Amino acid sequence: MNYIGSKLSLLKFLEESINKVVDPEKNRADRNCDIFCDLFAGTGIVGSYFKKKGYKIIANDIQYYSYVLNRHYIGNHKELYFAKLTKEIPDLINIGVKNRKKFVCDYLSNLRGVKGFIYKNYCLSGTKDEEEQRQYFSDENGMRCDAIRQKIENWKEQNLISDDEYYFLITSLVESIDKYANTASVYGAFLKKLKKTAQNNLILKPAELIINDREHSVFNEDINDIVGKIKSDILYLDPPYNHRQYATNYHLLETIAKYDNPKIYGKTGLREYQNQKSLYCSRTHIKKVFKDLILKAKTKYIFLSYSNEGLMTLKDIREIMALKGRYGYFTKKYNRFMADKPENRYYKAKKTIEYLHYVVCKNT
Repeated sequence: MNYIGSKLSLLKFLEESINKVVDPEKNRADRNCDIFCDLFAGTGIVGSYFKKKGYKIIANDIQYYSYVLNRHYIGNHKELYFAKLTKEIPDLINIGVKNRKKFVCDYLSNLRGVKGFIYKNYCLSGTKDEEEQRQYFSDENGMRCDAIRQKIENWKEQNLISDDEYYFLITSLVESIDKYANTASVYGAFLKKLKKTAQNNLILKPAELIINDREHSVFNEDINDIVGKIKSDILYLDPPYNHRQYATNYHLLETIAKYDNPKIYGKTGLREYQNQKSLYCSRTHIKKVFKDLILKAKTKYIFLSYSNEGLMTLKDIREIMALKGRYGYFTKKYNRFMADKPENRYYKAKKTIEYLHYVVCKNT
């Protein structure tokens, strides 16, 4: 998924930098540094990476679509059998367990489309008689999305799939439909004409399943409410850097994940998001909430990813994090996120500097 602030290209930098501070070989041998906590989890890319490294992961994000992704990528750690679903799809009995995820996704991909909430509100034909006409998806993909999402919910209501299977399927849908969206990148706007990828028919691709023998925890709460309730060894923080609210940029993925038929408004069909607005996107409030977060943290090490173009200055961050213990940082240049092509929007620079600030906490 093309996601604002994604750390996909920085994973090795994060790991190498963290290991310089934590010394994993010494600590992990006796389980002295074993719990990795990611409380601005986003798509779960960082938590998934460290899950594969053997850590027990605690993940959290205030956005529900993010919770869904992390509930699968982090929370699911055993094979999915879809045993009860054989009542509706008898052929599943003849499919090997490891191949059942793809078989179920293929079954859903072949459903006949229906004119549901996504089609009626975010596709051109569905909104042709409305004051605001929208084209986030082709008509066909809007109907396919509705059919798949309704079927998943129907299976859940009939107890034909488990919670683990439910979140796997919604994750697969959210990630798959995103690849067919008629946007430049995020959902703050749609394109006037269908681009080539948006013209292709939606195919449900099964999300990766990371199997291991650890139990993990996933939450859907405000970070400043939950941080004091959780104990970890490594606390990794990746807050928003600027004024852009994730709730508005990914509102359509939120609606697909919840499928709650919300009241929407405006040209882009926004849903209500006041309870998901992040104070970390506010220059007025960010220092106060960040200080509150750092002082509440119950952990041995804190690591903060933050851009040189963020709302907080290097001085702000150093002064606040140093309250907790011994402070330092690492840096790396990388290509900045561009929601539009450079010719369509002015960008100060093509590259930006990523800071990984850290604190070795006192009294640990």
